[in-house]
Amino acid sequence: MFSHSFILGPGLWVGEGKILLNMVEEHLLYFTHWNILNRDFSGKVPCTQEIQIQGISENMRNEFYFFDFGSKSFSVEMENQNVGKIRGIGIFDEKLIAWEFRDNEVKFEGFESYLLQPDGSYLMKGEYVSSDQFRTQIEGRIWLNPSPPPSEESSEEGGVP
Repeated sequence: MFSHSFILGPGLWVGEGKILLNMVEEHLLYFTHWNILNRDFSGKVPCTQEIQIQGISENMRNEFYFFDFGSKSFSVEMENQNVGKIRGIGIFDEKLIAWEFRDNEVKFEGFESYLLQPDGSYLMKGEYVSSDQFRTQIEGRIWLNPSPPPSEESSEEGGVP
């Protein structure tokens, strides 16, 4: 197994970067929080991602499940109020974790890639396109929060390490 701690182990990750929405002419700053829990009884890794974009009052929330881990691949499921539930595929190696979604039924596709840095953080790039040609381009960095606050959700999950 590779030495990634993002999505392959529990933790609270934080990050920031810039986002470009094709409806807006300028890059906007964003902040993100990932809460990654232990694998559940079925082998899925549940995660919650919150994104706050500068100038947009409502935060975006994505629910992820990572599962079916192979030697260099995995499956991913994402759900949010805009897209609903969508399934994708992912890959990883010594330095990279990436996944993509292509769903012709909901006319949504995109990818995210996370490149491991020497300090344990990740450089992130992503791009998504929806059926209404709404395009989002993302660049940023995430890092493990050194002292995550206690979470009721993680203690209630009762996940299996």
